[in-house]
Amino acid sequence: MNERRELNKVLNTGDVLVTAFGAMIGWGWVISSGGWIQASGVLGTALGFIIGGIMIYFVGMVYAELTTAMPEIGGPKVFSAKAFGANISFVCSWAMLFSYIGVVCFEACSLPTIIQYIFPGFLKGYLYTVAGFDIYATWLIMGITATLLITGINILGVKAAATLQKILTITIAAVGIILVVVSAIKGNVDNLDGQLLIGVDGVSVVKNIMSIAVVASFFLFGFDVIPQAAEEIDVPLKKVGKLLVFSIVLAVAFYALVVFAIGYGLNSDGIAESMSSTGLVAADTMAKLFNSATMSKVLIIGGMCGIITSWNSFLMGGSRVLFSMAKSRMVPGRFSKLHAKYKTPVTSLLLIGVLSILSLFCGRAMLIWISDVASFACCFAYCIVALSFLKLRKTKPDMPRPFKIQNANLVGVMAVLMSGLMCVLYVIPNSGCTFTVQEWVIGIVWVILGLVFAIVCKKKYKDDFGKM
Repeated sequence: MNERRELNKVLNTGDVLVTAFGAMIGWGWVISSGGWIQASGVLGTALGFIIGGIMIYFVGMVYAELTTAMPEIGGPKVFSAKAFGANISFVCSWAMLFSYIGVVCFEACSLPTIIQYIFPGFLKGYLYTVAGFDIYATWLIMGITATLLITGINILGVKAAATLQKILTITIAAVGIILVVVSAIKGNVDNLDGQLLIGVDGVSVVKNIMSIAVVASFFLFGFDVIPQAAEEIDVPLKKVGKLLVFSIVLAVAFYALVVFAIGYGLNSDGIAESMSSTGLVAADTMAKLFNSATMSKVLIIGGMCGIITSWNSFLMGGSRVLFSMAKSRMVPGRFSKLHAKYKTPVTSLLLIGVLSILSLFCGRAMLIWISDVASFACCFAYCIVALSFLKLRKTKPDMPRPFKIQNANLVGVMAVLMSGLMCVLYVIPNSGCTFTVQEWVIGIVWVILGLVFAIVCKKKYKDDFGKM
């Protein structure tokens, strides 16, 4: 039997929804919300997430139709190969692979960082400093231990990973809902004064909003782990498409409500004070609203659950991208090996796990650069998927589409334009989110590495390169 068909089909409706939603709501709302509000304002941040969410929504609609039409592991690789052939499929897959690995490495670094907020005396055994970030022995040990644990759970099977995801996602959602409800009851509309929109004029306000919209795309690109694991889903195909789109709407609403809860519960001076001390504005808002430092810890623990849900989802998705590429001989075939008992892509999981451990030694500053490039890579892959959608609608109009969207041309064109715009903003000078020199270097190195893999695998596998 073909190895591809040996993947276990075990994910149910709840697993699909929490895997996508849990990936999108992660840890960012805990650690970054204060910076977002200071940069763009409460309303500006919410609008930024809505704009980013609209882009992701159009892309999600495209994914929903293509995933149900071609429910094969690898998602974007399959879509782009069907539309444009092996070369474009490799480019799309290589970009998507980097976006997943970038998030996994970033989350591996984030977990020990959040532990130090809960336990201030956690950092012991100073080792060295990278780009201003101090590396400690206890920090590394925690990160490595967590990496081994998350990787091990994923090797045990996608169902085990999904069960963990479900428990943690419910915890995050509960903490976020508590913050929103208590802020609505105890907050004050006067707290919004001076922090609804940030900017000296209309142009700067729009620029600040768009800087959040670009960031939002990074925090919202969790839904696409579902197409990567399409062959492991035991849900009617039409329902998969609906769940995928619904998860995006749910995540955008979550971010917008949390930002408003913070702005309603803490004024601009309070946010500035929080940013200069803990940096965890969401947690400090919770503490103020409850008048309890313990509740701050509760929210931080919810954020810690968010790290693990994102980490778990993207490890799942990234390993399936690599596995699918190996099956198509785009990368060495050894990465298509399945675990004999659990039927998981064990070699691919181990490689990403090793990269996560190595990334810990680079410190948080470098991983912020990597996450920015990962965001660009994701938007770039989305653009290719949207173009694939438009082409397949023309060249293969009779292909079965269990989840068939209306106004296909409008949706496809909007997905191309909005994901393309996000890509352009990264390379236009003074756009508010332009790549730094370090990020350019990281992106160029990944492109060169991709060219090496493509050339070597084409030479080795010849006509089998990119073969479905």
